[in-house]
Amino acid sequence: MAGYSIAEIAEALGAQVLGDGGLTIDRAAEPADAGPDDLALAMDPKYADGLAQGRARAAIVWDGADWQALGLLAAIVVPRPRYAMSGLTQLLDPGPEIAPGIHPSAVIHPDAFIGTGAAIGPFVVVGRGARIGANARIASHVSIAEETVIGDDALLHAGTRIGARVRIGDRLIAQPSAVIGSDGFSFVTPEKSRAEAARETMGDAGDAKMQSWTRIHSLGSVVLGHDIEVGANACIDAGTIRATRIGDGTKIDNQVHVAHNCIVGRDCLFAGQVGIAGSVTIGDNVILGGQVGVVDNIFIGDGVVAGGGTIILSNAPAGRVLLGYPAVKMDTHVETYKALRRLPRLARQVAELQKAVSKAGTSD
Repeated sequence: MAGYSIAEIAEALGAQVLGDGGLTIDRAAEPADAGPDDLALAMDPKYADGLAQGRARAAIVWDGADWQALGLLAAIVVPRPRYAMSGLTQLLDPGPEIAPGIHPSAVIHPDAFIGTGAAIGPFVVVGRGARIGANARIASHVSIAEETVIGDDALLHAGTRIGARVRIGDRLIAQPSAVIGSDGFSFVTPEKSRAEAARETMGDAGDAKMQSWTRIHSLGSVVLGHDIEVGANACIDAGTIRATRIGDGTKIDNQVHVAHNCIVGRDCLFAGQVGIAGSVTIGDNVILGGQVGVVDNIFIGDGVVAGGGTIILSNAPAGRVLLGYPAVKMDTHVETYKALRRLPRLARQVAELQKAVSKAGTSD
């Protein structure tokens, strides 16, 4: 890759340069592994020893670092290191290599529209009436079904699947094998099913019969806003009648499932293996940690944060911080867990008291 000067990197990050701003680097590296052409990421005093082990001439350092004493010729000082990582990685990431234009092996329907500057890789299939925005980058083996619309500057990694009539805003990033617009998991029985009966009675299926399942088809679609990211092997199901909707700026990790009819707000963050059942409404800026589960037909308010492994079984008011199964306030869960860990000791104490009382009664 082409090198960048320290001054160019600092300008991109809005950061301060110390020392030789003309020094160029080729890549970023951890301090102990950094060579003379690397930019060491030493954003905390704990990395000082690593700098001594490596051979870096330049580093991003913590505020107040004595960069010259650390043996550096140049340094970049950033006030919020993790945020600086965002700008640095964007600058240094070349992205997937997709040749300009349309690869000869791609199959583009004659009625499809491809925007100016688009790059479409090998074995891509674009269906009837689909519209791909300007400067889209579409890697190999992507399929885009009929009448789907994708905005400008999209990046679709290899194997992405986008169903029919999906509407996607600008700057979508879809990681490998993401699926947007798959049919919802919706089945019904001719008479009341055992699942319905059990749910009504909270545990007794009664005399509900064993029956075969009949499919409810998904006539809706998916509508994604701008600046959305969808992780590898994540699935967003189409709505049954109305569309499943995801708001601007929402980021979805690998192996996340958003089921049919869900409405998700702006700037949400869903970590790996989150599962959201059908017809859930989620507000803005909601954060769901890894393996969070959300039961169907509930509401989660703006700003809710759910820690990893939380199972949300009922409505969550705005601003609530949740943990556990079932989900409760995080501080309540922590206290409950502490009490649970004390139970074996408490049981031994109770047993000892019982013995003492029994002996006292015998001696009387």
